[in-house]
Amino acid sequence: MLRSSGSSGVTAIVLAGSRPGPDPLLDGSGVTTKALLPVANKPMLAHVLDALVGHAAIARIVVLAQDVDGLVGDPGLAGYRDNPAVRFAQSGNGISASVIAVLDDVAPPPVLLTTADNVLLTGAMIDAFVAGAQGSDIAVGMVERAILLAGYPSSRRTWLKFRSGWWSGANLFWIGSDKARPLLDRWQAVEQDRKKGMKIVGAFGPLLLIGALLRVLTIHQAVARLGRRFGLTARVVAMPQAEACIDVDKPDDLIQAEAILKARG
Repeated sequence: MLRSSGSSGVTAIVLAGSRPGPDPLLDGSGVTTKALLPVANKPMLAHVLDALVGHAAIARIVVLAQDVDGLVGDPGLAGYRDNPAVRFAQSGNGISASVIAVLDDVAPPPVLLTTADNVLLTGAMIDAFVAGAQGSDIAVGMVERAILLAGYPSSRRTWLKFRSGWWSGANLFWIGSDKARPLLDRWQAVEQDRKKGMKIVGAFGPLLLIGALLRVLTIHQAVARLGRRFGLTARVVAMPQAEACIDVDKPDDLIQAEAILKARG
């Protein structure tokens, strides 16, 4: 069992598992786990770890995956095998249970949660998200459509439509206190519908769903109201970086992400 080193700071959890069923991204790639898919000549997970390792706000990193041996044995991740700040852990039955296990066995909140396909993550994004999430029990990073389209007008995302605009998730989540645990359980129930925005909204209550459908709530009001329903402080962190909502879910995403990484040099 993993145990905390006792040091303070934020624990970063990286979800590096695979969903059931075939993944078109892996066809012809030579890998069987999405986290190892080559992106700009190295595993996608390595890009995420590059951003997290050594960041001033991040004390430790836990990579959750079904195929821990495959990740640890991959040459592209060799630089992280012996890094004391990085731990590879077996994921359990569902995201919620796995995250709660980390909270119990590795470190209590605060926790920053992201995914292995968040390959465009940067230190500036981590700075913006942590600063915006401070003081909340739970927070989610989002990008408003105008921000994305200003930088990448051809990018296609899944949008949640509210009075304040259209928003897409940034694959950045914040667990600021143990008050967030009931939401972790609810999250597991709707995770399979993560690309169906109104199903996610509706799962947290009919009033929230009606408010979203009628566009009478801003996304900030909706999330704050959700938090009050569960007795906690919930917040949306509006990310200023367009790339924050560009992950690698489809072949087109891979092409776009590699172009952005190439432009960064």
